[in-house]
Amino acid sequence: DATHGTVTVEAVIIVPILFWAVAATAEFFEMYRYKSIREKASYTVVDMISREQTNVSTAYVDNTKTLFDDFTNDRGENQMRISIITYNSDDDEYAIVWSEVRGDGPLDELTDDSIKTRHDILPIMGNGEHLIQVESYSEYEPQLDIGFSKAIGIQTRVFTSPRFAEQVKCPDC
Repeated sequence: DATHGTVTVEAVIIVPILFWAVAATAEFFEMYRYKSIREKASYTVVDMISREQTNVSTAYVDNTKTLFDDFTNDRGENQMRISIITYNSDDDEYAIVWSEVRGDGPLDELTDDSIKTRHDILPIMGNGEHLIQVESYSEYEPQLDIGFSKAIGIQTRVFTSPRFAEQVKCPDC
């Protein structure tokens, strides 16, 4: 019989591919969940800062990073950058009012030179308007070996305008 053993050969080929597909689906889900948690934490932080009616301090920024870490609920290293950006319509340029970074990673404090012409990542703003931007960086460590390199960088960026005050000030930032 010329077809004897065909099912066995097909199973030997298909079953490993099927297991890899199930493992890859679980890993992709976990990676998107990881990013989603960081985006939600970033939205919470930017909303919290946008509601401030008094000056914030470096201790406030430190505690904000602690809150971010609590929201993400993992033992990994998170880095967070909080920046207040303003826009000058006469020069068509953005400028930094203040920028603070907490945690270890690739994010540095923003400078006027690094942000002044970033129309590609910042929204259209009115002259003198202020914008609160919160960025985070974390490294996702895949749990299963499905072909990813180790430590995939996950970065989030969210922004909003101050709600109750014209700008959020940080005199000691």
